[in-house]
Amino acid sequence: MSGLQVVFAGTPEFGLPCLEALYKSDHQIKAVYSQPDRPAGRGRKLQPSAVKEWALAHEIAVYQPLNFKNPETIAELAALQPDVLIVIAYGLILPRAVLEIPRLGCINVHASLLPRWRGASPIQQAILHGDLQSGVTIMQMDVGMDTGAMYTKVDCEITKTDTAASLHDKLAAISAQPLLATLSALMKGTHQLEVQDNNLVTYAGKINKEDAQINWQQSAVQIDQLIRAFNPWPIAFTPLDGEVLRIHQAQVDDTVSDKHPGTVLRLDKKGMLVATGDKSILIEKIQFPGARAISVADWLNAGRSQLYVGQNL
Repeated sequence: MSGLQVVFAGTPEFGLPCLEALYKSDHQIKAVYSQPDRPAGRGRKLQPSAVKEWALAHEIAVYQPLNFKNPETIAELAALQPDVLIVIAYGLILPRAVLEIPRLGCINVHASLLPRWRGASPIQQAILHGDLQSGVTIMQMDVGMDTGAMYTKVDCEITKTDTAASLHDKLAAISAQPLLATLSALMKGTHQLEVQDNNLVTYAGKINKEDAQINWQQSAVQIDQLIRAFNPWPIAFTPLDGEVLRIHQAQVDDTVSDKHPGTVLRLDKKGMLVATGDKSILIEKIQFPGARAISVADWLNAGRSQLYVGQNL
C-alpha cells in the first residue's frame, strides 16, 4: 500500500522529528506551510523558521501565508490535494474551509496529555504547575482550540531538573512514532477516536515576559518550577537596583530562615542562597544586563560586588 499525500504545517523546531520521520516513511510530503520569516537577533534580520529551513534543505515547496482569510490562499492549499494535513505548533488559526480540504482531515500533534493544557504554552505550564507527567496527544482538528477528538497519546515523566527546553526535546522525540501509527491506522480504516472530557480541561495561555518575575513570597519549590518553566524563554528575573537580574538555574534548599523572603542568606561558590516563603532556593546561574549567563562561582571569581549577603532582592 502506497503512502499518503501529506501537507505539513509547522514553525518551530518541535516539528522536526515528525518531519524527518515522515520524510523517511512511505508518505509523500507535498508541501510545507510555515509562518512568515521574522526579524531576529541584534541585526533584526529576517530569519526563516526551523521548519522552513528543513523544507528548503530537503527541496520541498514552502508556503508562508500571513493567514487563511484570503480565498486564494485556501484555493492554493486545496490545489495540492492532500490526503491529510499535519499541524504541529504552526501558530495560525485554520478556518473550517481549510480543515475540510484534506480527504482524511487535519491532524494536530500537541505537546500535552489533552485535555490538560490546551493552548499555546503546554510545556511551560506543566513544569510551572508541578505536573509529574506530560506527553504528546495526536488529535483530530476542529474549529476549537485543541478541542478535537484524540487518536492516541504517549506519556513522558517530568523530572525535578527538567526545563522547558529539556522537556520540549523529550516530547518532540517521542511524537514521531504515534503520528506514524495514526497515519497507518487512518489508511487501514482501523483508527479509533476518544472524545475529550471537558471536566478535565485546563488552559495554557500565551506567555508574556512579565510572567517570569519571581515572587519571593512563594515557596522554594514554586520558584524553582518557575525558573525551569521559563528557561530558555523568557528567563526568570528579579528587579535589582533599577535593573533586572535574570536567573537561569537554581535548586531547592531545605534551609529555613526567619529572614524576609528575597533576602540573600549566603553567597559562595555553591551559589547564592535566598530566603523564600517556604525553605530557601540556591541560585546557581545568573545573568546581568548586557552580559552573558554565568555561574555564581564564576561571578565571584571575577570580583564583582552587585550582590551581597543580607541584600533584599
